[in-house]
Amino acid sequence: MKTPYKNIYDVLKLNRFIVLASVIAAAVTAIVSVLMVIKLHRDTVGSAFVVNTDGSAIPLKLVSQNENLKVEILSHLELFHTYFYDIDASNYERHLEKALWLGNSSVDNLYRQKKADGVFNRLLQYSLVQRVLDIESKVDVQNEPYGFETRLVFEINRGATTDTYELITTGKLIRVDRHFPNNPHGLLITDYFEKRLRKTQNGTP
Repeated sequence: MKTPYKNIYDVLKLNRFIVLASVIAAAVTAIVSVLMVIKLHRDTVGSAFVVNTDGSAIPLKLVSQNENLKVEILSHLELFHTYFYDIDASNYERHLEKALWLGNSSVDNLYRQKKADGVFNRLLQYSLVQRVLDIESKVDVQNEPYGFETRLVFEINRGATTDTYELITTGKLIRVDRHFPNNPHGLLITDYFEKRLRKTQNGTP
């Protein structure tokens, strides 16, 4: 004769098995989680920081961001100086229009000053060819706005003669929205200034 007690015992055994399995699964999960946290902590401590020149620790992610920023700044400065100074009678309007997208009113004011001084008229009148030979920039990416100083070497071909010049420019850069293709790096030159211009011999001061 069957009694209900046997079914109750079976149910209790099943419940105990389920509880025990749940406890074991929770314990395994907790142990695995702890081990993963320990491993992550060790990896973070071992590789997520670098030592600065003054001995302070800098997050590796920040270092990577600064390296990428520096690359973009140097590319932005090279692009701007190429557009603004590598010009001739056939391309100066197109190049200068592109250069003006990369700087603020300080660049526009310099452009207007050069235009008022007849720089571009002489370019057309005498068919001058101004070519950039070398661009070297120093930048500070620690704090925004990012200061820079650029050494630009360019030549002016006057037909019979070719003169070489060294120009030192300074300014700052701020972040703006990227605008393709006019401002692909999302940077804007401010406080732009032509600090020093001198004639050189074969590109050497």
